[in-house]
Amino acid sequence: MMRRVDRIQQSLSGTLTARRLASRALMLPHSPAVSRAQYSQAVAVAAPVPEEPSPPSSGVDEFWRKVPMWEDVSMEEFISWRWTTKNFVEHHSRSAPEKLKGILAGVLPDHVPFTSNASLVQSREEFIEDIFGGIEESSMSIRITPHVFSRINWQDPRHDPIFQQFIPLKSLMQPDHPRSKHDSLHESHDSPVGADTSEVSKQQMKPTLKRWEAAFKYIEDTPQITDIVVSGGDAYYLSPEQLAYIGERLIKIPNVKKFRIASKGLGVAPNRILDPNDQWSDALLWIHRLALKAGKRAALHTHINHPDEISWMTEQACRKLIEGGLTVRNQSVLLRGINDNVETISKLIRALAEDLRISPYYVYQCDMVRKVEHLRTPLQAIMDIEAKIRGSIAGFDMPQFIVDLPQGGGKRLAGNYLSYDRDTGVSRFMAPAVSGDGTKDSKVYEYYDPLPLKAQMDLLSDRLEVPTSCLSTLVSVAEVLRS
Repeated sequence: MMRRVDRIQQSLSGTLTARRLASRALMLPHSPAVSRAQYSQAVAVAAPVPEEPSPPSSGVDEFWRKVPMWEDVSMEEFISWRWTTKNFVEHHSRSAPEKLKGILAGVLPDHVPFTSNASLVQSREEFIEDIFGGIEESSMSIRITPHVFSRINWQDPRHDPIFQQFIPLKSLMQPDHPRSKHDSLHESHDSPVGADTSEVSKQQMKPTLKRWEAAFKYIEDTPQITDIVVSGGDAYYLSPEQLAYIGERLIKIPNVKKFRIASKGLGVAPNRILDPNDQWSDALLWIHRLALKAGKRAALHTHINHPDEISWMTEQACRKLIEGGLTVRNQSVLLRGINDNVETISKLIRALAEDLRISPYYVYQCDMVRKVEHLRTPLQAIMDIEAKIRGSIAGFDMPQFIVDLPQGGGKRLAGNYLSYDRDTGVSRFMAPAVSGDGTKDSKVYEYYDPLPLKAQMDLLSDRLEVPTSCLSTLVSVAEVLRS
């Protein structure tokens, strides 16, 4: 008896029978044996998809041409996902520092503003050393898409909201909060299938069928699980075939009623969705349609923190997904000096809801993790912003302002605290705790504001082995410069 996919391949003449069969092509027994060719042909003749949005041929902002090394790159090249993957701006433990230094030297001015009014400046070389000091201090790798790199204002990067999110500066870093941990949300502790990420290799984190099947089996064996987030990295780095396989497996599990695909792709590389030679977005829309037919819901959750991240490519990519019927929601993080004011958050919410037509779902407090203390804001800041915005934006476009509690306490509305001592910066929240047998009980969790200035000086004094009094003037000056 002929296999279903084989029959489809013989019916690609466009007949109604072929289209009906193709719409079910990947509804095979869950097996990794579905080939790239089989998948591609199935998607190609599946249920109708919306017309592909075409970038405007003239008058468009070719913003990437401002980067000297890409000044001759055509729109067709820049949209290509294959071109993007070959042109990441990267630096990791095995990289030669000269490569990144050369790229930075090509985009930076001779003197980089240190203060917002440029009354103080750094030389280009000093600024580059500041970056490498931040990379070393944070032990982080850098992997920036051409889209993100091109959106940065390289004439004043220190004060650019995109640069501040993606590239560390040692001069901005503050001592870690004493309560900060590698896994502040206890995600490893809460994982039932061994997802400890405290010490992992690149090989261990690669997507493998064995790791996925362990997760699928746990979901199948735990009927109370009805809502799934496909995360643990970025789904954008899955191949279309892998994405389709995960979506189909989840749809086939009876107890799963809805799931979300988590990806920053719309913000960092929307060109992939526009690339006619890449099928990631086709796979995503195929999953959406398959879920609807099964009486379930699939959605994309993305992550944009500042209006400057949004380009015309972002708008075009959102149009393709939204007109394909997909639900898209955005989750932002409140970041000090980047978006922690009413004007920026209001502008972001309106851009998301009105221009991109996606839901401004959450605005989070920044998690208490290492080497980002300089980006965290007090709890009072997020509550003040919400209070000033509420009423000026339609309720259905208003995000929830959220604290993701340390120690695995989960998400809570920022204003729903039991107590909040603004002098110590300690707030207490009530949340359900899940015991080993699956029962829930209430538990009090604590959240901690960034350290006050004196506590920061004490930590610096201990680390540098100098008296606190010697640091007070320097720290005060630093605070003035930051503001």
